[in-house]
Amino acid sequence: MKRKVIAAALTGLLALSACSSSGGKKADDQATKALGGGGPRIKIAMVTHSAQGDAFWDIVQKGAQSASAKDNVQFLYAADPDGGKQAQLVQSYIDQHVDGIIVTLAKPDALKDVVAKAVAAKIPVVTINSGAEDSAKFGALAHFGQDENIAGQAAGEQLNKAGVKKAVCLIHEQGNVGLEARCAGAKKTFSGQMQNLFVQGSNMPQVKSAVTAKLQADKGIDGILALNAQIALTASDAAKDSGGKAKVATFDMNKDLIAAIKDGRIQFAVDQQPYLQGYEAVDELWLYKRNGDILGGGQPVLTGPAIVDKSNADAVAPYADRGTR
Repeated sequence: MKRKVIAAALTGLLALSACSSSGGKKADDQATKALGGGGPRIKIAMVTHSAQGDAFWDIVQKGAQSASAKDNVQFLYAADPDGGKQAQLVQSYIDQHVDGIIVTLAKPDALKDVVAKAVAAKIPVVTINSGAEDSAKFGALAHFGQDENIAGQAAGEQLNKAGVKKAVCLIHEQGNVGLEARCAGAKKTFSGQMQNLFVQGSNMPQVKSAVTAKLQADKGIDGILALNAQIALTASDAAKDSGGKAKVATFDMNKDLIAAIKDGRIQFAVDQQPYLQGYEAVDELWLYKRNGDILGGGQPVLTGPAIVDKSNADAVAPYADRGTR
């Protein structure tokens, strides 16, 4: 009789165990599915300070679009280099009640209030590319980009290795704190003389004429540090036309820039991996909405700097060819 009771009890325990195991597995499966791309579709907007035709931001968008496709996100994009107009674009997305906003803080004073409005409206904000110093203070969840001052220091060290003694740093957008930090960082580690030269980044003929005039006026300049791939290629043409021997280096890159590194027209590029900035920004907002995750623990998540020169240009070239580096 005791054996029958024990057997019955064991049978009951096994049944309960099976039910518990089944229920736990079902709950786990549901949680996994909720964290997969099959969850409810959300809408994420990105607003940058890009000027029209800037290929750098095409790469950022490709990263964001890839993450959006994976995460079942509707991705929206708008840009304006004017800080006030950029703020208006952010406000328009607040009014649309999007589920998350990605924004650049190249002109932080112009964006401070509207970012605060997004946060007050319970719309999570992530910053990318510029404004790492202000991101957390403004209420953003995370920042993805490179430390521009540190990146500038890396560029200064590379100019020293290239034997440059006197250089100009080309700032193509006045008031952009990130560009100013790059030049300031380069001056810290560059052992020669360096001065800033302002050019109109949206006007390549003006860039070329300004650089040509500078090189003709000061024959001692033997180095040019551009802060954008398109500016660098134009500066390279100017250096060639001026008859000087100024070595050109840059921040950021694209397919044509990689080719110029390989053939020696450009010494090196400081790569901040813009594809990664767009991708991780979308992913962070999706993770936050789905699982309350915050990448970086309140600190900026660095995507650079990485130095690309003749030694590794061939390895990077396939990615640049497809527009993701």
